[in-house]
Amino acid sequence: MNIDLGGKTALVTGSTEGIGFGIAQGPANAGARVIVNGRTQAKVDAAVARIGGSAVGVAADLASVEGHEQLVAAVPDADIVISNLGIFQPADFFDTDDATWDRHWQVNVMAGVRLARAYLPKMEAKGWGRLLFLGSESAFNIPVEMIHYGVSKTADVALARGLAKRMAGTGVTVNSVLPGPTLSEGVEAMLEAERAKSGKPIEEVAAAFVQEHRSSSIIRRAATVEEVANMIVYLASPLASATTGAAMRVDGGVIDTLM
Repeated sequence: MNIDLGGKTALVTGSTEGIGFGIAQGPANAGARVIVNGRTQAKVDAAVARIGGSAVGVAADLASVEGHEQLVAAVPDADIVISNLGIFQPADFFDTDDATWDRHWQVNVMAGVRLARAYLPKMEAKGWGRLLFLGSESAFNIPVEMIHYGVSKTADVALARGLAKRMAGTGVTVNSVLPGPTLSEGVEAMLEAERAKSGKPIEEVAAAFVQEHRSSSIIRRAATVEEVANMIVYLASPLASATTGAAMRVDGGVIDTLM
């Protein structure tokens, strides 16, 4: 299987590090011109330099309408849009105030809504396009330690499904991707204290975390960023033309349902 994204422009939000950076590398390796996005110019510049090739960057905070407008002004058109930007903050439900709920909603949901409004009509006019939302296994396995995050990810899956139906027959597909525990830079930082204490490799520490906190995992380890990016690249390609409205799992089997 040869995935060729030559001639395509791919916008990846929240792509200066972690899963987002890995996702940005994927289309770039397949020949796409990649637009990197992050909140600070320094991080954007560093990510663009690491990717190389024809990658360019736009610094804009997509949690705000102003940041969204800044991004669209700089990137008025894209063939592939990957709404990866997301935040999470563990907190007990009764300690989670309105500001925390609103922040998660604006970043995890409304940033993607605004991207869809801006780019889907242009994709439809061309008769081809790909819009992908980064959901999470937490969209189905709502984590008790951050219910607000799980709710926002469930909304992303529902949004992708609704938009896929709205774009029916246009040549534009819309899907969501559901990573499970993934050994991103953020997860490595979260597990660093345990790694230092145990002296074990970070992969073993992550595997122990998965087995304790996501006991339904079938692979019994954290996924790599590249494994998540591989699914994204396929869905962004012409090869995935019959896949739309789907919630595609890269969760290692954590979600314990048949569908």
